[in-house]
Amino acid sequence: MGRKKHIVNLSDKERSELEAIISTGEHRAEDITRARILLKADEGLTDPAICEHLDCSISTPYRTRKAYAERGLAALHRRKPDRDYEPKLDGRDEAHLVALACSNPPDGHSRWTYQLLADRFVTLEEIDLESISRETVRQRLKKRPEAAPLEALAHSAETER
Repeated sequence: MGRKKHIVNLSDKERSELEAIISTGEHRAEDITRARILLKADEGLTDPAICEHLDCSISTPYRTRKAYAERGLAALHRRKPDRDYEPKLDGRDEAHLVALACSNPPDGHSRWTYQLLADRFVTLEEIDLESISRETVRQRLKKRPEAAPLEALAHSAETER
């Protein structure tokens, strides 16, 4: 069997941080398992031995060691911090969406659905979007603006028509 690609050499500070994660009980179970894997790997245990001690899959220690080699202790958390998403809607677009949601639904419908809102919103001339998902519409409408009461938004929707 070949040498390990991703060797874990913890500093004293990293070791104490991992031990604190394990002992406090304030972290997610997967984070605690990953911390234990890193501590066991630092002690020199092999992946099969770590799996036996922690009752985890054979690939979990490898993936944890690899993530630690790439990102350090931030690897305990599954999400990568460099994931940036560009919001599709800015404040002006959100205001238009809320105003549209407060307006009367199209003929043949008793209320707006997220899909109807998404389809109608893209067809507005003021909006420069090719598409918008109903999930984006749902999330934007869920985020209620604190500054303007709903009645004021409904009033602004009526004046735009």
